[in-house]
Amino acid sequence: MIGSNMVLQQNTTATFWGWSDPGEKIFITTSWNNRTDSAEAKGEARWKISMPTPAAGGPFTITIKGYNTIVLENVMIGEVWLCSGQSNMEWSSYNKVKQILDELPNSHNENLRLFHITKTTSEYPQDNIPGNWKVCSPESLTGFSAVGYFFGKKLQEELNVPIGLINASWGGTAAEAWTPAEIVLGHPSLKAASDALNPSKWWPVKPGLAYNAMIAPIVSFNIAGVIWYQGESNTGTAATYEQLFTSMIGAWRKAWNKEFPFYYVQIAPYAYGNHNIAALLREQQTRAMKYPRTGMVVISDLVDNVNDIHPQNKKDVGLRLAAWALNDNYGKNAGPYRSPLFSRMETEKEKIILYFDHAPNGFVAKGTPRGFQIAGEDKQFLPADVKIDKQRIIVSNKQIKDPKAVRFSFDNTTMSNLFSKEGLPVTPFRTDDWDADTSPVKK
Repeated sequence: MIGSNMVLQQNTTATFWGWSDPGEKIFITTSWNNRTDSAEAKGEARWKISMPTPAAGGPFTITIKGYNTIVLENVMIGEVWLCSGQSNMEWSSYNKVKQILDELPNSHNENLRLFHITKTTSEYPQDNIPGNWKVCSPESLTGFSAVGYFFGKKLQEELNVPIGLINASWGGTAAEAWTPAEIVLGHPSLKAASDALNPSKWWPVKPGLAYNAMIAPIVSFNIAGVIWYQGESNTGTAATYEQLFTSMIGAWRKAWNKEFPFYYVQIAPYAYGNHNIAALLREQQTRAMKYPRTGMVVISDLVDNVNDIHPQNKKDVGLRLAAWALNDNYGKNAGPYRSPLFSRMETEKEKIILYFDHAPNGFVAKGTPRGFQIAGEDKQFLPADVKIDKQRIIVSNKQIKDPKAVRFSFDNTTMSNLFSKEGLPVTPFRTDDWDADTSPVKK
């Protein structure tokens, strides 16, 4: 992680660590202030030094001197973000994503730096990882996360500081693989859900394996925050996802000793093999927003084919994540970033009136609003007639005289066409806590 072309987090503390002969004294000199700090390796032949970083700028050099001398060149100071998750975060030019293929020829940017962590696992937490920081270019961007790139590019443009992106993603991985094993194994419900995951020859399933090898080695490297796109591989065990996911976030923050922001993507519409399992997972993701310093991007409108688990539009996903970071973390007025979120309901005769947060100017539908269902005491849901009334949405069905519950986009595949006036899709929701059908879809 420590090398030429890297970006260090500004206005904070940077930690340098390494190995040497026992007793060897290490001196580090940074060109931004010509200050020299030192440490001495103990009997374990390891050393660590922390030093303050200035405001954004560069390029700088860092000289590390012991029995030998290493000079790190073209080092920038700015904002560093970790991009992690499964395949929709991993998806890149290798997967023929047109948006990133179109971007490649003109992607050279000295103020955008990339570090791509190789897929690897370990039974125990590691403190070193192979790889090199690279200036963003057609060559270095090839194979790098498309979502991460569009997120970082937007931040670089808006903040006008160097941006470092660390890509640690692996298609197919469940969140258990990214969570320290002791957390999963220490909670009976999480352990049971983990045991229910299907083994694969393509990705790790065992708790902690990706965390140990791809996250633990970088926890001494200061970051601004995390963006995350994952959840598809946890749809079969959705009931425990909120607990698992927030426990993972908490473990990462504890490892970094920093309450950094964590922005994530709600999984997209897709035709899974069992009814409603994606709806249940999305519900868990929505609940996770109650966890401190988190934010969720809704992308139910950014899907071109519900039979493809990898939506092609990665640019707008990255831009929506960037809007969260710019507004929520950097205090910029970067436009709307919170999707409308159901808050409460009222029953009025044969109608249910729905109220929302984050829709100050009301709603707009592109065509007849779809995805609303309504039910009475019998729990049999029927399509709802929908009326938009400024900040309220009123739903009904003539066959239901005493409605009790409403569901919106509460299935696997509904692509939203209802938006806030600001242009963000309404977050899927349900007002009930009844059992949901998760039986296999008949083909």
